Amino acid sequence: MDALEAIQTRRSVRRYVTRQIDDEIVEQLLSAAMSAPSAANEQPWEFIVIKDREMLDGIPAFSPYARMTTHAPLGILVCADTRNVIVPGFWVQDCSAATQNLLIAAHALELGAVWTGVYPMDDRMAGFTKHCQLPEGVVPLAFVVVGYPAETPPPQNRFDQDRVHSNGW
Repeated sequence: MDALEAIQTRRSVRRYVTRQIDDEIVEQLLSAAMSAPSAANEQPWEFIVIKDREMLDGIPAFSPYARMTTHAPLGILVCADTRNVIVPGFWVQDCSAATQNLLIAAHALELGAVWTGVYPMDDRMAGFTKHCQLPEGVVPLAFVVVGYPAETPPPQNRFDQDRVHSNGW
């Protein structure tokens, strides 16, 4: 699948078949995520890979829109280490770009994935911080649930010419 096809056909997948994801595939996902651009090439991202069934099953208690984790083999928490950033404030964009790369890579590898929001919701941030034992200064941004898809949402053309402006509003 080429890059444009992967971008335009990627959809959020919330239902998965019972099948584990090999470590080599997880590494490919993380490599794609870490290939994202970042301000001043700072690369503030850190990733918590969660495969433990008990940990996955506990996530909906503090992240209600991540209920699908109870049927998924994998979750990846995308965090920013803000303790020594050179360019403060850009970690949100940097980690968001990494998250999008991860989603596109999952789709290209025939996996299903969904981005569940964490930051800036205080309850979700606190829940993931405690659940994953994050040190102070490491901020959870997004939780991506991944699995082999049990559904294939159809692509949608979201292009809207009315949102395009030339040389100003």
